[in-house]
Amino acid sequence: MRPGPALLFDLDGTMLDSDPIHRAVFAEMLAPHGFEVTEAFYRDRIHGRLNADLFAELMPDGGDPRTLSETKEAAFRDRLPKPYPAMPGVVDLVGMAVAKDWPRAVVTNAMRLNAEAMLAAIGLDDAFEIVISGEECPAGKPAPDPYLAALDALGLAADRTIAFEDSPSGVASARAAGAYTVGIASSLPPDDLHAHGAQAVLTDFTDPALAAILARFTGVPA
Repeated sequence: MRPGPALLFDLDGTMLDSDPIHRAVFAEMLAPHGFEVTEAFYRDRIHGRLNADLFAELMPDGGDPRTLSETKEAAFRDRLPKPYPAMPGVVDLVGMAVAKDWPRAVVTNAMRLNAEAMLAAIGLDDAFEIVISGEECPAGKPAPDPYLAALDALGLAADRTIAFEDSPSGVASARAAGAYTVGIASSLPPDDLHAHGAQAVLTDFTDPALAAILARFTGVPA
């Protein structure tokens, strides 16, 4: 058995604060259809969902949802600066996991091209064994399928797994798959993440509480 816990990371809002870029692109696409994408609208109607699902809901007469999704994500990739700041502390945590040979994967609802672009932008494109895209699973988050796919690919049981998530749909997905689920309070307050099922919440990956979370699985401080 490999040492340590498996670390499973969401991307958007968890490993980097990419939500402002996403929100700007959605605002431009949805404005002609009568929607104002405020922070509250983005949080309540868009955050953490699969694009195809939300385009089908918000733009039922706007065209093929998958085509709209591809258009939106191409615009996101064009606007994503390279390099781009990673969430504080995440590069150090991933580097430690690599050095200790802890299993690690990215589990995201983003399409694969976006995941690859974001990982490259924060300098972690070679750090993960597995990248799971919810768009390639039978169902994306909040269904457990993406996390179950990651566990299957790594050959691990959920009880040795820590998942880091920032959205209600991501928290629900990780919890349903059986992972110990840690909320990252980048866009939602800690109480909201706890209310949606997060078992612990960090401000970011420099939060001192992270050491105790890792110690639950290693038996020693990180």
